[in-house]
Amino acid sequence: MSKRPDMQTALAAAQGCLGFAVRRSARAMAQYYDAALAPAGIKGTQFALLNAVFLLERPGMQSLAEALGMDRTTLTRNLRPLETQALLVLQAGTDRRERHVVLTAEGLATLTAAQRLWEQAHGRLVHGLGADRSRRLLDELRDLTALAKDV
Repeated sequence: MSKRPDMQTALAAAQGCLGFAVRRSARAMAQYYDAALAPAGIKGTQFALLNAVFLLERPGMQSLAEALGMDRTTLTRNLRPLETQALLVLQAGTDRRERHVVLTAEGLATLTAAQRLWEQAHGRLVHGLGADRSRRLLDELRDLTALAKDV
């Protein structure tokens, strides 16, 4: 066993690691969407959460966590600021352990404002890449995500 890291492997990891490239891109995208959505008073991750709650219509915690690809602990942590801002509430379900996430009137208004900002920001990216490249990129990212989950 070598006492020093291998230079070729270090260079390959620095230049071609899919994980690092995706994380770097994710950080840039998070900053981009956070700046674009700032006038609505939310961040990109909060937009995704509000949008998912709206689409799923009163989802339970588990189904919302699955839809967003996060564990329930992370979801609970991400819901807290939105509850504090009165953008959503947690309502008891038929089972005492079950809770549903519901947008408030303020949450719906915030989502409406944020959707317009998102459309502009998203449109700039799609225009820059082109519609075909944008679709291919989404397909490739879905495939990469599925491969990583299968391991």
